[in-house]
Amino acid sequence: MFACAECQVMACSGPGKDNLPKNCPMNSPDIIEKSLGEYQGETLKFARQSAITEACGYKQGYANWTRLEETIHFCQALSYQKIGIAFCRGLKNEAGLLSKILRAHGFSVSSVVCKCGGIDKEETLGLKNEEKVYPGQYESMCNPIVQALLLNEAKTDFNIAVGLCVGHDSLFFRYSHAPVTVLVAKDRVLAHNPAGALYCSGGYYKKKLYP
Repeated sequence: MFACAECQVMACSGPGKDNLPKNCPMNSPDIIEKSLGEYQGETLKFARQSAITEACGYKQGYANWTRLEETIHFCQALSYQKIGIAFCRGLKNEAGLLSKILRAHGFSVSSVVCKCGGIDKEETLGLKNEEKVYPGQYESMCNPIVQALLLNEAKTDFNIAVGLCVGHDSLFFRYSHAPVTVLVAKDRVLAHNPAGALYCSGGYYKKKLYP
């Protein structure tokens, strides 16, 4: 079992391979070598530009670009033209602003809302009335699969997820043909800043997060 998150050595940050913990993934050279074989053609081009974007947005340890700026520059560098937006209905305004900004940079934008299809949650997912957000009312299911299929149909070069729920985002990633990045990770409590829970895990949120 690997435990990089608890590592105190971080030998991977430098050229040295000494003093590796027993459960260090770098003790699996065959798998690492196998991964390097995947960096060819379009994958190599994609990975190379990812590294260049990282350097431009974080030069000499100073943050220069917001994530939105990084996304725009990354797509421009790879000559992407068609950008897809898969968004939660609750973030329609944010998705609208994103679409407007992307169009201003010359991109063609296709956007699909999570409730597309208007399918009854109870009918398709087998939810009980008490399992709905608003029991007793009609609720359309979120359909991340149709969001992916429609953006596939639009032949987008790159897709951006905006506020998709946990699980729904996973399904969208699985079914999307185009590469996907996340611009907004939904957190209804923390103004869509999920990392806030981690920063407060030793204080205000300790009782909520630890059993």
